[in-house]
Amino acid sequence: MLCSDKTGTITEGTIIVDGTVDFEGNNCEFTKKLAIWNASFETGYSNPIDEALKILNTNPNEKIIKTGEIPFDFLRKRLSIGIDNGTDKIFISKGAFDQILEICTYVRCSNGEIKKITPFTQNIKDRYTQFGFDGYRVIAVGYKNYIDDPIQKSEESEMIFAGYVLLKDPVKVGITETIGQLRKLNVGLKIITGDNKNVAKSIGMQLGIDHPVIMTGKELFNTSSEALRLKVKSIDIFAEVEPHQKEIIIQALRKSFTVAYMGDGINDVSALNAADVGICVDNSADVAKEAADFVLMQKDLSVLVEGIREGRKTFANTLKYIYISTGSTFGNMFSVATASLILPFLPMLPKQILLTNFISDFPYMMIASDNVDEEQLSKPGKWNQKIINRYMIIFGIHSSFFDVLTFVVLLYILKAKESTFQTSWFIESVLTELCILFIIRTHKSFFKSQPSTILFILSMIGLLFTIVLPYLSFAQKLGLVPLSIIQLSSMISIIVAYIITADILKIWFFKKYKGV
Repeated sequence: MLCSDKTGTITEGTIIVDGTVDFEGNNCEFTKKLAIWNASFETGYSNPIDEALKILNTNPNEKIIKTGEIPFDFLRKRLSIGIDNGTDKIFISKGAFDQILEICTYVRCSNGEIKKITPFTQNIKDRYTQFGFDGYRVIAVGYKNYIDDPIQKSEESEMIFAGYVLLKDPVKVGITETIGQLRKLNVGLKIITGDNKNVAKSIGMQLGIDHPVIMTGKELFNTSSEALRLKVKSIDIFAEVEPHQKEIIIQALRKSFTVAYMGDGINDVSALNAADVGICVDNSADVAKEAADFVLMQKDLSVLVEGIREGRKTFANTLKYIYISTGSTFGNMFSVATASLILPFLPMLPKQILLTNFISDFPYMMIASDNVDEEQLSKPGKWNQKIINRYMIIFGIHSSFFDVLTFVVLLYILKAKESTFQTSWFIESVLTELCILFIIRTHKSFFKSQPSTILFILSMIGLLFTIVLPYLSFAQKLGLVPLSIIQLSSMISIIVAYIITADILKIWFFKKYKGV
């Protein structure tokens, strides 16, 4: 389960001021001017909303004097600035709609008239709700004239509601397709945002969620931990969430999923630490980057899609090598132990064993670049030592069976002498190790899956070299002798039988132990 913030991940992350309107829904230059002054004199941490408002300042050289500031905090959810424009001293508050509305006693009408807010409160709330349905992120602006300095928090009362600032952050192009790719990889997505539920619903519908299930921070606060553990599974979007609630959501989801969290701010640190995998981007706050497990160079979910695929490919290819190495090693050990009981000579010379390892390991080095079936990429792999042990025993015994069969054919049917026996088993050993690579690299029948080009080429070179080697002039120095057509054909027949039975056994094994 991937949990992500909305801004910059689901959306472009570029805040655009789409309009400033009064409570009656009319364009309002006065509201715009108040919002610009508030943003321009703010000295706290830089944020996209204030930056978007500063761009609208068409008269940056006007003589406005800042007289005070009450910084933004996550409890008040508003920023207040005192200014002196030469005519009046104005106290301006800008922030979350509810937090501005609660400190306003009056409202400014389109004609500039100031009235008591009470008769218009419901209309103000309804218009805010409609803006949310239209996909706008909305902040509100309040103001009042004041006399006393310095600025105190007590000034945040009996203010005049000036209007709304309408903000847009467009959904990223192609994000719907990216989310679809995540679903194909069996990765769910939940959006965690501080925006109101109406904006969240609009975003959800733009992402193709017909009826997004939304839980607000207030609902979260009133939900017990046990109930939340069950509810979070069905929630698509968490809206109006406080920073500390992100960690609560992550912890609840971890009861049922492996959870990754993607965030980039100071208020995301606790959630990044709580998640199984913390992810942020290169331009994140330093503390967020320190808390994260991965730092992406691009804030884009498509990067995660490729990362997940590459991670699963690496894991699958690592397992291929482990399966092949453990099965072959166990089988060879069992075969040599058996051979020591029935043979009056060494089944293979030490230098032949080293050559076997060299020829087979040469293409094995290319397993890391091998192709992986889409079926394996579509779900996360899991490390399971018990399954690896079972594989080692089952395929080790299968390999040893064909080694013993080779011994029987060579000793009692072909009446092979020492050098011929060693050469024949050398060929059988190398070719079976090369062939088992193509069988185990896929959970399907081996001929239905395409290996990487370099792996195929190196394996074919190893196969041809092994067959030709006994007939070369220096072969005798390695203890190898040329084989007759009957001897070579017998070995190839055994290898073909080994390939067919190993492929059938492989399909049964991976069906029985799904998810490995």
